Amino acid sequence: MKRVIGIGGIFFKSKDTKKIKEWYAKHLGITGSDETGTVFEWRSAEDSDRKGQTVWSPFKDDTKYFEPSTKEFMFNYRVENLVALLDELRKEGVTIVGKVEEYDYGKFGWIMDPDGNKIELWEPPAQNEFPGAIPMK
Repeated sequence: MKRVIGIGGIFFKSKDTKKIKEWYAKHLGITGSDETGTVFEWRSAEDSDRKGQTVWSPFKDDTKYFEPSTKEFMFNYRVENLVALLDELRKEGVTIVGKVEEYDYGKFGWIMDPDGNKIELWEPPAQNEFPGAIPMK
């Protein structure tokens, strides 16, 4: 079974999300940010008709979304079969956080690594088409 197949997003805390988005736009060219962040759209190397997205998103520094981690960041990894992977990880003794959540833009599950980092696992929709920017909590 494949496990991680790519990076779905990079999320980090910021005291001033507006200011940090402006800094990244000015100095690194990361533009197009809405309230959730920036979505980088790309095409699959194996099948150029398949689209994918990677999200870059600063969160308010008081967000609870990263809990139970106390870290300032959270990685989001793309996976192919979230439910099967979580079952396998559970058998391997990995800490699972919460329950799988499903939206029109994919399924989400969360685990903890040994350093206390919360990791978000994302299974994009089967057709790999997205209705727009992925809303962040």
